[in-house]
Amino acid sequence: MLNIIINRGVKDIEDENYVFSPDTYFKYNYEDEWFEDELVKKMVRDVDGSTVLSAHSIDSPILGIIAPERLSGGVKALMIMYKEPQLIVNASACGDNCAKWILEIGKRQDLTVRLGYEMRFEEPFEIRIQNSGRVIHEYVDFLREFQEVEILEG
Repeated sequence: MLNIIINRGVKDIEDENYVFSPDTYFKYNYEDEWFEDELVKKMVRDVDGSTVLSAHSIDSPILGIIAPERLSGGVKALMIMYKEPQLIVNASACGDNCAKWILEIGKRQDLTVRLGYEMRFEEPFEIRIQNSGRVIHEYVDFLREFQEVEILEG
């Protein structure tokens, strides 16, 4: 299940498994094998419009052949979420184009992310808001949770 920690302020999550900067974490920790996974290839294609040729070579329609470190922060965050689900990843590094993939990863395995903005998730979904413990299924409820957390943690 997808668990979201709503955190709008400058407060950091105090957890040794929290990845504040997916770009930095990815640079030093990704594994070549990640790029052999079909879901990873689909995410790279969908989010960045690029094709995985190998673990060291991505074909970008804009940049040409690039190293994995030059992928977008969003797709790097998605890969970390998928390949290292024990980590809490800062999903604010992702745009709305990553939302369907975050939901997909959450369907496949337990996943906890930190989110500081109202990402647009398409219904139907099942998300547990860790701040309140509520399980929600509609976007309007997701927005209410954000408002309540903002008021409480203001």
